Amino acid sequence: MKRMRKLTTLLLAGIMAMGTLTACGKPAGSDAPQNTPETGNSAEAGTQTPAGDGEAINLTHWFWSDSDMHTQLMQSIVQKFNESNGKNITVNLEIVPWDGGQYSTDLLTAAVGGGGPDTAGFKVTASPAFLNNDLLEPLDAYIENWELKDDIAQVYYDTFRGVSDDGKLYLMPWNVQVLYVYYRPSYFEAVGIRVPETYEEFLEACRKCTTTIDGQQVYGYGMRGSNGGQEPWGSFIYARGGSFEDLTSPESVQGMQDFIDLYKDGCTPPSATGDGYNEIMANFYSGMTAMTIQHIGTSVNAVETFGDDVSAFPFPDSPDGRWTSLGDTEAVMFKSCQHKEAAFEWMAFLAAGEGQYDWCTGTGNVPVSKTVQESDAIRENRFMQISIDGQDFAGILPIREETTEWISPLWPATIQQALLGEITAEEAMEILQKGLWGE
Repeated sequence: MKRMRKLTTLLLAGIMAMGTLTACGKPAGSDAPQNTPETGNSAEAGTQTPAGDGEAINLTHWFWSDSDMHTQLMQSIVQKFNESNGKNITVNLEIVPWDGGQYSTDLLTAAVGGGGPDTAGFKVTASPAFLNNDLLEPLDAYIENWELKDDIAQVYYDTFRGVSDDGKLYLMPWNVQVLYVYYRPSYFEAVGIRVPETYEEFLEACRKCTTTIDGQQVYGYGMRGSNGGQEPWGSFIYARGGSFEDLTSPESVQGMQDFIDLYKDGCTPPSATGDGYNEIMANFYSGMTAMTIQHIGTSVNAVETFGDDVSAFPFPDSPDGRWTSLGDTEAVMFKSCQHKEAAFEWMAFLAAGEGQYDWCTGTGNVPVSKTVQESDAIRENRFMQISIDGQDFAGILPIREETTEWISPLWPATIQQALLGEITAEEAMEILQKGLWGE
């Protein structure tokens, strides 16, 4: 019970720290994929009733909704699947509030108690508790026999396999958010610079944009030095050849020093040590900052604020390394599911069928399906294309039992000390290495 409480605490805090935002986009249009191929022959999965033998099959799917629009959209996707699968499969949708991460705690409690759903929406940060309790069904055999498996980029399979100790795939990719750099084109024009193509050019742009523009004090980079800032910070570490695996390497320390120097040299707002999501976006919208790092969920508000005077670019490349943060939403199947082949049919519809198209064009989230990525509705959205351009070097933090406490409170407290000069870059990275890896 002691370990169970620890895992539940880990789960709740991790999800609160790493939650992502969604943005409302236009509804699904006429360029949705037509005549979507069937999901193919699923693998044998124990003693169960195969999908399509004539028996009515009922599945329960848990889903959290960010708005009434999201609820209505998912309801329409479920209805479309139920009417079109041709295998007598009926998905019953249960809306469960996200409630600051309580969703995943409730899902864990229900699954441990034997009353969980067949499938559910999921966050990768929840994985340790569910895997340690042996609750999830591995999907490798189903994927292997799925004729659309190659429609999903290999990077997603590799990323989500990496969260399990056994190397199996338990999470079905669904939609993602990729961090990139927002910037003000008019500010770049005012100081005579182009969009940075290298990491060194990015650092220089942060300095050149720290000036007075049209009578306003502007800071080059809107730094997120508080909660949630570990994700954009990671790009600095990898750009110098460092990694989360060894935060004390000279390369990782140099990336940390770059981060500190931007603050120390006045290239960020003075409030950066306490700035989270709300603060960095308020600073950007007010014109105080020339650049900041976020994902596509912010694009609608950014365009409403600035019109054409806002754009974005992937975090620039470096000879030493390149990384950006991958926000995630997946689907999972529970071992307790009695109709696993049917459950995979439903998950496949979400990942690479019309359900994928309808969800991503309707919400503005980034599709994992290559076919959907090539659709007109996706290609016409410049912010979506920038997200897709970043997917090949996007990744996630190491998913460990220590990750939650590392994210908060350890990371923001340590970063604040380093930015204020109370500890050195080397000392900060030693603290962060020990907190994440115990070394």
